[in-house]
Amino acid sequence: MTDIPADIAKLSFEKALEELEQIVGQLESGNAPLEKSIELYERGNALKAHCETALKAAQAKVEKITLAADGSVGVQAANIE
Repeated sequence: MTDIPADIAKLSFEKALEELEQIVGQLESGNAPLEKSIELYERGNALKAHCETALKAAQAKVEKITLAADGSVGVQAANIE
């Protein structure tokens, strides 16, 4: 897995996603020199990993309410994929 730089690890999911979208736009434009494109790609990859980690953590917190055949109510981790 990609090592996530400390400055990225401090970002909220929303801020990381916003920066990732900006990087994708810059790379898609094709206007950045090769070295800058490589730097952008590497930062984008770290941002992507950070966002994926945040999403997995959120998914682990999501639960669904279950109703058993006997009418009892319970809570079970949601399997969202």
